[in-house]
Amino acid sequence: MDIDTHVSTDTATTPLKVAVILASTRDGRFGPVVANWFLARAADHPEIETDLIDLAELDLPYTLSYRPSPAGVAQLAKVTPRLAAAEAFVVLTPEYNHSYPASLKNLMDWHHLEWQAKPVAFVSYGGVSGGLRAVEHLRQVFAELHAVTVRDTVSFHNAGALFDDEGQHKDPAEADAAAKVLLDQVLWWGQALREAKARRPYGA
Repeated sequence: MDIDTHVSTDTATTPLKVAVILASTRDGRFGPVVANWFLARAADHPEIETDLIDLAELDLPYTLSYRPSPAGVAQLAKVTPRLAAAEAFVVLTPEYNHSYPASLKNLMDWHHLEWQAKPVAFVSYGGVSGGLRAVEHLRQVFAELHAVTVRDTVSFHNAGALFDDEGQHKDPAEADAAAKVLLDQVLWWGQALREAKARRPYGA
């Protein structure tokens, strides 16, 4: 069996490991509603396997110190292997003051190799802007980390008014279609980069 056939077979049979990062850590946050909605859509993709990383469940050290305490090391140990194992990422982010949460920047700055040569997609939410200004800032940072950002996003403008009290989208057709496009692109890029790295490690 030649290498091309071997890579193609692996790609066809192994689900893509996608880490879904819930960025908001604020009290009363809306993020879990968006996360539950998105994970339900991802579950319809048999070729994708998701891992929800909720930053509110972590107490990461501040990168300003560069030398985490033993407690900080323990917190990083909870998340770093999960980022390393992921083949792609979907970031669920609100917009805070025209940008993204400090908790997300902290996670990004503590890691480097874990992001490299992997696709990153965005699901954003907020007021009138729908979180898109946060996404545009994130694209620049992920480019510096050698990640590949997916072109299409899912954004919820005035998000609180779009979901009912049980977390169900009131008019889901357009959002569901956008999620399918995003997931299809994550899958394409994830599989393409998996094959490329199997042939030649990134940076070699």
